[in-house]
Amino acid sequence: MLSKGDYVQVLDEDEEGIISQIQGDQVTIETKDGFVLNYKPSELLKIEKEQEVDFKSASTKGSIQEALQSKVEPKKRSFVKEKKSRKDEFILEVDLHIEKLTKDYKRMEKHDMLTLQLDTARGQLEFAIRNRIPRIVLIHGVGEGVLKAELEFLFSRYAEVVAEDANYQKYGVGATQIYIKQNPNR
Repeated sequence: MLSKGDYVQVLDEDEEGIISQIQGDQVTIETKDGFVLNYKPSELLKIEKEQEVDFKSASTKGSIQEALQSKVEPKKRSFVKEKKSRKDEFILEVDLHIEKLTKDYKRMEKHDMLTLQLDTARGQLEFAIRNRIPRIVLIHGVGEGVLKAELEFLFSRYAEVVAEDANYQKYGVGATQIYIKQNPNR
């Protein structure tokens, strides 16, 4: 158990110092060079201030090795090759709510807002196609459905795009997920 005033050494670094503060799982130490550094308690080893830690010495080597072994988590062995699922893929999320796109939305006409939202969606879709990003989620909200209808019309112009409702549990009803078919010959 570490407490304020204890002399500690950092396990994976060549640093040591006195604990000046402990807050939750954050320990602040002041090094002998005067630097203030933060570590987790599991990264520190309490030592006697006079005790010079020498890794070559047999008397301290055992205690240090025991301390290091107690801090190391055992590696889990897996003999099954894990396959990447579709959930592991990068998904570009684009929030099309007008307040996320501009600060001046209160002065804008509804037509201008819709145009800005559609331009943003088109730009992000073309960015994803250029950069071979396979999935995009456009968060448009529920509203009256005007933006969603315009987005569906926009997606119909792209042959390599398939649009469907996004995951209800994660995004609710107001989001559309787009899959971009990738051509390997590009």
